[in-house]
Amino acid sequence: MAIPQAELRRLSERAVDHVMSSHGTDSGRRTGWLMISTILIEAWDLYSISFLLIFIKKDFHPSTDMLALASAAVQAGALLGAFLGGWIADRIGRRKVFLGTMVLFTILAVAQGFATNIWQLVIIRFLLGFPLGSDISSGYAYIMEAMPKGKREVMGNRWQGMFGIGEVVAIAVITVMYLSGMDHSLLWRVGLALGALPALVLLLGRLHVPDTALWLIQRGRFRQAKKVSMEMFGDPLEMLPDEDHQIDRPRTSDFLKSIWSDRTRRRASIFAWISNAMQGAEFAAFAFYLPTILVLTGVSGIGATNFVTGAIYIVATISGFVAPMVTPKLGHRGVARWGFGIAFVSLLLAALFLHLEWKWLVPVAAAGLMWGHYWDASNGMTIASMVAPTRYKATASGFGYIFVKLAAFLTIYGFPVLFDHLGVPLATVVVSLISLTGYLAATYILPEVYGYVEQENGTEKSGTTTVREAGPEVAS
Repeated sequence: MAIPQAELRRLSERAVDHVMSSHGTDSGRRTGWLMISTILIEAWDLYSISFLLIFIKKDFHPSTDMLALASAAVQAGALLGAFLGGWIADRIGRRKVFLGTMVLFTILAVAQGFATNIWQLVIIRFLLGFPLGSDISSGYAYIMEAMPKGKREVMGNRWQGMFGIGEVVAIAVITVMYLSGMDHSLLWRVGLALGALPALVLLLGRLHVPDTALWLIQRGRFRQAKKVSMEMFGDPLEMLPDEDHQIDRPRTSDFLKSIWSDRTRRRASIFAWISNAMQGAEFAAFAFYLPTILVLTGVSGIGATNFVTGAIYIVATISGFVAPMVTPKLGHRGVARWGFGIAFVSLLLAALFLHLEWKWLVPVAAAGLMWGHYWDASNGMTIASMVAPTRYKATASGFGYIFVKLAAFLTIYGFPVLFDHLGVPLATVVVSLISLTGYLAATYILPEVYGYVEQENGTEKSGTTTVREAGPEVAS
C-alpha cells in the first residue's frame, strides 16, 4: 500500500527526532572515534610540510610565492572538497564518501613523494585537499548522527586534541629522520608520503561501518535504518514501516533557507562560520609559521626549534583534550570565549616579547596562544553540524569547513608578505585582532546550544538538557 509523501515525511521526522534523543551504544562511540581520527591525517599533512619547506626549497629553488602556494594548495583543494563533499554525502550517503576519500588520500599522499618540480607538487597537494575537505564534511555529519546528544558534541570538540596528536607525531618523526642524517631530498619526500599510512589504517577500519540510521531514514530505506539504529542505539524504530519507501529528496538550494528559518539555528550557524574563519586564520598566521618565526627572530636554531615547537604542541594537545572535557560545564559559548580570549592576550604578549627581544619568553606566549587556540577551534565545526537539519547535515558541515580552509589558504599564502612589510612584532598584533573578533562573536552572537536537538520545523527539543542563551551549567 502506497503511503502519501506527507505521511512518510512525518514518520521520518518523528524517527529522526527519536534517534537524536537516544543514548547510543558502544558501536556508535567506536564509529565516532573512527571519524574524528581523520584529523590525524590532516594534521600530519598540514604541519609536516612546515618543517619540510626548507628542504623542498633546496631541491626545486621556487620563488617565495610558489613555495607559499605549495603549502596553501591543500587548503584550496579542501575548500572545494568541503562543500562538494558535503553535498555528495547528503545525496549518495556518508559511507561512500568516507571510504572514497581515504582511497584518494592514500594514493595522492604517496604521489607527493614522486613530484619532480614545484608545479607538480602544487597540483598534487591541491588534489589532495579535496578528499581531506570531503572527509571532514561526511565525518562530522556521521558523528552528529551516530552518537547520543552530549556525547556527540564532546566527540566533535575533540578534533583539536586529535590535531595536536598528529602535529606532535609529525614533529617527532621528522626530527628523528633529520637527526638520523637522512638525505634531505629524500627526507621531505618520505615525510609527505608517510601520511598515506594512517589513511590506509582508517580505510581498513571503516570498511564495515554502515551509513547512519538518520540518512537512511531520510531516504526511505527503513529496513536498513532499523537494523543500523538497533546496532547504534539499541532501538528498532517501531514507528517506521518494515518496508522501504521512496521519499522525495530535499533541494540543496533550501539549505540556507532552513538555517535562516530559526533564530537559534541562524545565530549559532553565523557564529560557527565566523569562529571557523577566525581560528583558521589565527592558526595559519602565527602557529603555522612558528618554526620560521623562532628561527628568523633568533629564538632558536633549526634543530632546537623542532624540540621547542614539539613541547608547545604537547601543551596544545593537552588543551585539545581538556576543551571537550569542560564543554558540559562551560557550554560551547564559555569554551569559545575563554579560547579566543586567551589567544588574544597571548598574541599581544608575543608581540611585546618580540619587540623587546625577550626571546626566552616568546615560546611561553606561543604555548599560551596554542592553549587558547585549541579551545576556540574546538567547537565551530561541531556547532555548524549539530544545529543543521539531518537532510542538510553534511552540507552544513562542509559549508562550515569552507570558512576554515578559505581563511587558512589566504593567510598561509599572504601572511609572509605582512611579515616582510610590518615586521614580526607588528604583524603579530594584527593577528591578535583575529582572535578578538572571535571573542566578540562568541560574546554577542552565539546562543548557548549545548544539548541542542534539531527538528525539521525549526524548534528545539532538549530532553533532559536545557537549551539556554547563556550560563555555564547547561548540562543536567
